[in-house]
Amino acid sequence: MTNLLANSFNNTPSDPTTLISKPPETLRQLVEMAGVRFNGDASWDIQVYKDDVYRQILTKGSLGFGESYMAGHWDSGTLDELFHRLVSFDIDKKLVGWARLRLWGEILRQTFINLQSSERAFVVGEQHYDIGNDVFEAMLDRTMSYSCAYWQNADNLEQAQLNKLDLICHKLELKPGEKLLEVGCGWGGLARHAAKYYGVEVLGITVSKEQQKLAQERCIGLPVQIELMDYRDLKGQFDKVVSVGMFEHVGPKNYPIYFDTISRLLKDQGLFLLHTIGMYKTTNSLDSWTAKYIFPNGRIPSAEQLTSALNGRFLIEDWQNFGHDYDLTLMAWWDRFNAAWPQLEAKYSEQFYRMWKYYLMSCAGFFRSGQGQLWQVVLTKHGRTKVYRSVR
Repeated sequence: MTNLLANSFNNTPSDPTTLISKPPETLRQLVEMAGVRFNGDASWDIQVYKDDVYRQILTKGSLGFGESYMAGHWDSGTLDELFHRLVSFDIDKKLVGWARLRLWGEILRQTFINLQSSERAFVVGEQHYDIGNDVFEAMLDRTMSYSCAYWQNADNLEQAQLNKLDLICHKLELKPGEKLLEVGCGWGGLARHAAKYYGVEVLGITVSKEQQKLAQERCIGLPVQIELMDYRDLKGQFDKVVSVGMFEHVGPKNYPIYFDTISRLLKDQGLFLLHTIGMYKTTNSLDSWTAKYIFPNGRIPSAEQLTSALNGRFLIEDWQNFGHDYDLTLMAWWDRFNAAWPQLEAKYSEQFYRMWKYYLMSCAGFFRSGQGQLWQVVLTKHGRTKVYRSVR
């Protein structure tokens, strides 16, 4: 293994800009150790259409790999399974040379710069959530839920998302007349469901103008208010607080102020449910391709980071992991998006199609590998007198 990962690549020119005519021996051996081949016969193998792919991988790592796919320079019959194998093998940690230098550069950037500051809070809304409601309406189910569904006792996406919404409402012990704060409300799916079926009054906030507009339309006639604002600017008191799929945009530097803000807003006898993607171990950066094209400034927390931030702030009443359900959710989203593409392609480019496919499939492989998890954590303030009973 030491020789395999040495800085001097067999068959690789010293100048990283020189076109590589065939896979460097080191790169070939690396992917084969993950059960993948260049131009092999398996459905998950990488079919290379332009030699520059190898240079892109060696010099830019995952960023070059993704950009080469977007450009149509390589393909795979089952992208999800390709990523399942590569992620399970930790191939990004085994690349050396120029790609590793780029990774360290990203780690240093995230270490010394608060990429999730209040000044940057709306960047992800503008770049990702505002791309077009038509894309999300085509891809998501009728609840417009853009987070992991709960597939227990469900055989389709919409039922799995309804299961998730009810699971959250039951865990929060919602009662008619209560005030619920939703930090990161998306297109209003949970706010609408909680107000309509559980009789609560909801304040939802988002950093996306497009989400706010559609959420307001979907919640007409219900006691739901949707505001465009950063969580740090919130005021008031709420019986219950929930945050679904938003914590990934907070960043470790801001975990203390995030939880202090929730504590300030939550009544002493209240409940807070945090629904977030989690990493199986602590990392210091986000995948470079994902950070550039999908979720700028995002960071996925580890259990270590989460519990450290919660220490002395909240009690953990319940912690459920159903990360493998995200694999099913992402594949269902892909099926819907792909089926709707003929209605979308006049507005969006072929490069967008390949970018979106790469995004959904790589994420599916990530969760299938077990490295990606999905946590629902129920939290209370110290001193709460009511006994909490876990719900499944």
